[in-house]
Amino acid sequence: MKKATAAFVALLVLLLSLPGCRTTSRSEYSKYTNSFFDTFDTLIQVVAYAKSEQEFDAWFEKIHARFQKLHRLYDIYNTYPGLNNVKTINDNAGLRPVKVDKAIIDLILFAKDWYARTGGRTNIALGPVLRIWHDYRTAGMDDPLSAKLPPPAELRRAAEHTDISKVIVDPEKSTVYLAERGMSLDVGAVAKGFAVELVAREAQADGLVSGIISAGGNVRAIGKPLDGVRERWGIGIQDPNKPIVSDGPTLLDTVYVNDAAVVTSGDYQRYYIVDGKVIHHLIDPDTLMPASYYHAVTIVAEDSGVADFLSTTAFLLPYEKSRALIESLDGVEALWVLPDGRVESTPGMQKIMQSHGAGGR
Repeated sequence: MKKATAAFVALLVLLLSLPGCRTTSRSEYSKYTNSFFDTFDTLIQVVAYAKSEQEFDAWFEKIHARFQKLHRLYDIYNTYPGLNNVKTINDNAGLRPVKVDKAIIDLILFAKDWYARTGGRTNIALGPVLRIWHDYRTAGMDDPLSAKLPPPAELRRAAEHTDISKVIVDPEKSTVYLAERGMSLDVGAVAKGFAVELVAREAQADGLVSGIISAGGNVRAIGKPLDGVRERWGIGIQDPNKPIVSDGPTLLDTVYVNDAAVVTSGDYQRYYIVDGKVIHHLIDPDTLMPASYYHAVTIVAEDSGVADFLSTTAFLLPYEKSRALIESLDGVEALWVLPDGRVESTPGMQKIMQSHGAGGR
C-alpha cells in the first residue's frame, strides 16, 4: 500500500534516456550511473559525466558516504554510538541543550528562516503531531482492516507542544535546545532536499561539472549533460492520478533544467487507507489533518532545500495563497495538480515544460 516516491519516476525517465551503466558521448566525457538504497528510506541515484570510470567511482563513493552521515544526523527514530543527532535533541527536550554537528545547526536555522518567510505552514516543531500520524499510518499499513484515524483530542494535545520559537539554536556553541517537555522535531519536510543540496554543492566543489542526484522526490541537476547533443536535463513529473509503475505512460509532463532542483510533494507518496479513503502524510497545521487542496505540487528552484521546503508549504495552502506565495519569490516556479485533475503552473514553469514546447536541445 505504500507507493514509491515521485523521484522514482524521474529516475525511470533518466534511465530510459540514459541506457546502461556507461554511455560514450561525443566529447571527452562519458556517462556513468550508480545508486544506493541505504539512506533517507529511498533509492538515491547518481548520474554523472566523467572522464573515466575511476573518476566517477571516486565521486560516487564520496556522495554515498556523505548521504550516510547526513542520514544519521537527521534521523529522528534511531540513535548511533558517539553521535548526537535530531533524535538526541528530541530526547533532551526540556532538559538540556545538545551539541550537534554544523549540518544540523544549518538545517534547523534554514527551516526556521523559511518558516518565518512563508507564513508558518511548514513547521519542523510539529513533531508531536506528526509522530502520532506516523504511528497510526504504520499500524494501518501493517493491519489494513484495523486502520483508523488518530483521535482529534490526541492530536490537539500534541499540538500544544509545537511552538517553533521554543526551538533555541546557539550557533556559537553549536547547540540546539527544545525549551519545553513534550516537544520534538520532525525534519522530514526539508531534510532530504537540504541534504541533496549539501551533497551537490560539495560534489561540484570536488570537480563534478555535469550530473544528476535523484533522491526520493528530490532531483538536483548539476551543470548540463555533456553528451554533445543536449543542452538541458529532462526531468519527468509523475501524474498523481496514474500508477507509478505501469505498462502505459505515467508522466504528467517533463521539465528541462540545468543547475536547478525539481521537487514534488503529493498525496500519492506516503499514505494508508481508512474506510476506503486515502490518508496521506502532508498534515495541515491548522486542522491537524491531511491537506486536501491538491494531488501534487512540483517546485523548481536553484536550491534543493528551498524546493523541498516550498513543495510542502505550497501543498498546505489553498491555491490563491499558494500561487501568491510562489510568485512573490524570485527564481521559484511551480505546478499544481488540483483534486479535479486541473493543472495550473506559473509562466516560468510553462517555459520549461515539454507540453508548452520546451526541449533539451
